[in-house]
Amino acid sequence: MRILLVSSSYSQSGEGAAAAGVFVHDFAAALAESGVDTEVVAPALEAGMEQRGKLLVRRFRVPRLPLSLLNPLRPGDWLPIVNTLAAGRRAVRESCAAARPDHIFALWALPCGDWARHAARQHGIPYSTWALGSDIWSLGKLPLVRSYLASVLRDASHRFADGLKLGAEVSRISGRDCRFLPSSRAFGAPAPRSLAGAPPYRLAFLGRWHPNKGPDLLLEALAQLTDADWSKIEALRFCGGGPLEAQVHQRVEALVRGGRPVKMGGYLDHAAAYELFSWADFVVIPSRIESVPVVFSDAMQVGRPVIASPVGDLPEILQDYACGVLADDASAAGLVRALQRALTSGPGDFAPGVAKAAAAFDVRRSAEAFLAGVRQAAG
Repeated sequence: MRILLVSSSYSQSGEGAAAAGVFVHDFAAALAESGVDTEVVAPALEAGMEQRGKLLVRRFRVPRLPLSLLNPLRPGDWLPIVNTLAAGRRAVRESCAAARPDHIFALWALPCGDWARHAARQHGIPYSTWALGSDIWSLGKLPLVRSYLASVLRDASHRFADGLKLGAEVSRISGRDCRFLPSSRAFGAPAPRSLAGAPPYRLAFLGRWHPNKGPDLLLEALAQLTDADWSKIEALRFCGGGPLEAQVHQRVEALVRGGRPVKMGGYLDHAAAYELFSWADFVVIPSRIESVPVVFSDAMQVGRPVIASPVGDLPEILQDYACGVLADDASAAGLVRALQRALTSGPGDFAPGVAKAAAAFDVRRSAEAFLAGVRQAAG
């Protein structure tokens, strides 16, 4: 079998600003390692091609990256958007003509699903889509885009989503079934460092400094913790980057001036992210909007429980696996109470649930589930 993966984000170097791209790389590698001829078509600032065993990567040139930062509401982005959409359609068509894949898998629904559908129609090849929250919760709110998104999803042979509620929304938009397929990367084995058995504990945050990810909520919550709470915290490392950078710097500096053990860092590559989570006892996920974040499965693989906002699928997952502490609501006050409960109970209480979740959210298992669905449909 030959699979063509079409993605708007693909990384081979593990740069920390492209978590989705790192995940796509690991998913493609898992397909190739299972014996499937796998080709990836993805944008880059320079065109190129690279073959590694059963994995071939074709990069087509685009004027700007990452594509997620292109905004149709900014006139200055209109030409780069048009050029990127045209280049993507052309690249996928050309790859289909050259490789004749058995199936096209679009990661994600837009714009990749659009590219896949055009090539599928021309070459008579089935395609499937894998939706992210940004496809559905953001693009799906735009009336004209929502209509086109629905048609792309409806025409796909299979629809997957990386969240349970997200999958239900994909089904509602498209009128077709959608399966949950966890997005995770091959992050690494459980950390060699054991969890602390008693306070003080180490906390870590890694993510985009964007309102959806809630870094401001976490910093506000940290400012509200009492001296008694802080006596249970050895240190907190706050890493990432994004549009809230000025606010994050200001609030972290205020905490440091107040004598709180908070250290700030930028985006982390794979090795540095693994080191951060290995160092930590808890990983904090303070999001306002979320499905199932990649940092969740990262934390599970390293063996670290989470402290999380009750958004997306996290309430159901934390209830099913008992792998962390869930806040009462996605607010600073809710995070304060969750932090206090976690610091009182300790990370070791969640070890069995973390191990179960690590097995469920494994990139190789996702690759196997996708292939099983495609092969079953092919007969």
